[in-house]
Amino acid sequence: MNHRDLDLEEDDFSELNFLTEEKVCEILAVCEENKTYTPLVRAIGKVFSNSEFLMRSFRKVKQQRPDKVKSQHTESENEGKQEASSSSTAASKTSLCKGAEKDDKSDDESEDDDDDEVTVDIDGVRRVYDKILPQEQIETAIINALVYMMPSVECELTYHDAYSFDNNYLNIFVILMENTNLHSPEYLESALPLICKAMSRLSLPGQAQLARLWSGFGIEHLNRMLETFQQVITFTIVCNDFDNDNLVNDNETVAGATKCLKIVYFANILAGELDVHLNEEEDDLLMDSNDLTLQELLGEEERSPKGPRVDPLEVELGVRVSDCRCPLIPYDEFVNEPLNDVVEMDKDYVFFKVNESKFAFMTCPFILNAVTKNQGLYYDNRIRMYSERRITALYNTVEGQQANPYLRLKVRRDHLIDDALIRLEMIAMENPSDLKKQLYVEFEGEQGLDEGGVSKEFFQLVVEEIFNPDIGMFTYDDSTRVFWFNPSSLENEGQYTLIGIVLGLAIYNNCILDVHFPMVVYRKLMGKKGTLLDLADSHPALHQSLKEILVYEGDVEKDMMLTFQISQTDLFGNPVMHNLKEDGEEIPVTNDNRKDFVSLYADYILNQSVEVQFKAFRRGFHMVTNESPLKYLFRADEIELLICGSRNLDFHALEQSAEYDGGYTKDTQVVKYFWEVVHSFGEEQKRLLLQFTTGTNRAPVGGLGKLKMIIAKNGSDSDRLPTSHTCFNALLLPEYSSKETLQERLLKAITYAKGFGML
Repeated sequence: MNHRDLDLEEDDFSELNFLTEEKVCEILAVCEENKTYTPLVRAIGKVFSNSEFLMRSFRKVKQQRPDKVKSQHTESENEGKQEASSSSTAASKTSLCKGAEKDDKSDDESEDDDDDEVTVDIDGVRRVYDKILPQEQIETAIINALVYMMPSVECELTYHDAYSFDNNYLNIFVILMENTNLHSPEYLESALPLICKAMSRLSLPGQAQLARLWSGFGIEHLNRMLETFQQVITFTIVCNDFDNDNLVNDNETVAGATKCLKIVYFANILAGELDVHLNEEEDDLLMDSNDLTLQELLGEEERSPKGPRVDPLEVELGVRVSDCRCPLIPYDEFVNEPLNDVVEMDKDYVFFKVNESKFAFMTCPFILNAVTKNQGLYYDNRIRMYSERRITALYNTVEGQQANPYLRLKVRRDHLIDDALIRLEMIAMENPSDLKKQLYVEFEGEQGLDEGGVSKEFFQLVVEEIFNPDIGMFTYDDSTRVFWFNPSSLENEGQYTLIGIVLGLAIYNNCILDVHFPMVVYRKLMGKKGTLLDLADSHPALHQSLKEILVYEGDVEKDMMLTFQISQTDLFGNPVMHNLKEDGEEIPVTNDNRKDFVSLYADYILNQSVEVQFKAFRRGFHMVTNESPLKYLFRADEIELLICGSRNLDFHALEQSAEYDGGYTKDTQVVKYFWEVVHSFGEEQKRLLLQFTTGTNRAPVGGLGKLKMIIAKNGSDSDRLPTSHTCFNALLLPEYSSKETLQERLLKAITYAKGFGML
């Protein structure tokens, strides 16, 4: 090594306070020439261990304004004269640091730039990583530098909000997240957890700016960052024993990585197909109750705000999850199953609602599966029911009222709709808060006590009658097997409001309904209007016709002879004309305006024509769910799963999760007979068995494996039929002597079962 090399290694980096792609390439070339990476290791170590230096590194080259060119040209001439008068030795020692002086000046000039613009040269950073990461000693230097720097970065963001003083502070995380080796074991055990904890301290504007930046990176880079954060969460969970005493919520690495994953999640939404402006009117979406809460009655401070929760990052970005029709990366990729296995939802719910100083995974619902989120919703509903009972008891004590602590419905089977809907209408008008009490149903003339099973049958019978096409409130499509609001219905708004109440009560009381709505209904409940894409589920024939108009290569006006007036059929089969535009019958559909025609047609079918019916339906639904975290936790497709359950009936999973009582075990002969018979059943017979045992023929969220079915002994072999406690999903099975006898008695029981009695 010659004298010049020694100077380069020992002296040239004393004033180095940032890196550029050109500078790294120059140092790397010298290192390769001298067969030692020590100079680059020192440079990397110095810059990556100092937040100020790293923040100023890898800046974009700015186009300078014309009014500054002349003055800068004069300055450069003066600099050239000064450099010419310097000695050749000094020139060689500072050759790698000239760029730093120039960038310092450009940093000052860039103060006039847009504050929201990210100033990192992303492509340059990626090329630099491609060159240096293959060298193990350089990567080790990066890891060691990050371990040294990240605690101070976390401190600066936590206590000084460094991003608010200088938006370029975001550059640190932009540069670091371009490292394609972050998911490797070397980073997972040391630097990556520190990066996650520091990044999670970013203020909302900083998180939003990162999400906007990353949304333009493409699926490959978003996937890499998604996998990086998922890996650190999974790695941390696997390496620790989390339980009720050692909560995963208290682990800073998991909490920090989840918050970082949230930024990637919203970047994924921004990069997807958005319809931000196609929203339902929100005049009656939220119906704040005037009733006092329990805390207000007791003179206590309200610990959680009224109304539905809104994610602050959604507000900052101006986009909602429901605005995204199709994300860049499927939502399921953001769910972390190992986390779902260890999170204690009862504690997490408390942190979510009351103790905001603790991290709650319910604030990041994308990482939870539908089963786990349903547990959180269950706790919210039950606590609200308990609160309503306490309020009722307080009123009874103070005012001497004899109010019922339950939402009690006494109905006759042969007048089910009249009895139920009239009672619910009275409650909705007089005291809507009573709808948030626990439902208690009693069938007149029957002895069954409602521990959940009677309510299940009540909902099932109500749905069967309400959705009967003969009533005329809904139309039924034989090809899609879904119902849609009848725009020509003779029923008043109150009837649709009551149907919305029934759906809300089903969710609130954890009951599954056999309803068949297209997905657009659930999207509209989330506040989105229906569009042409939604017609594919609700009106497939019309959707296909409209698509053909859009792609038709001939002359639409001459060949199709359409106008902006369309024809519909009323309840009695008579044609009804509707103008999509004023004087629509005189406006022909042409190649130029066909997109407008198709859009207006879809809007009329899915929104305008059923506006009165749907608004009433939505109003009833929100009477029950307006203060629930339902819309915060669940997407439209998950709400459908919540209401309707899963259509996939895996009875092998049910067998694995079944429990036994009264002396039965999985090895008891009659139990073996039972499962052999069940697995031999057809689809319809399996649904009848499920209806007989649980009160519904649908699987709960998560499938039949999440259903705790109990098979209990009910005496020895006899002529008695099997019976059930639908409240507890319990099947009472006599110990039949043969498989044939069991099959004959079981089929008779599930085929002719109806009503409730006392055993």
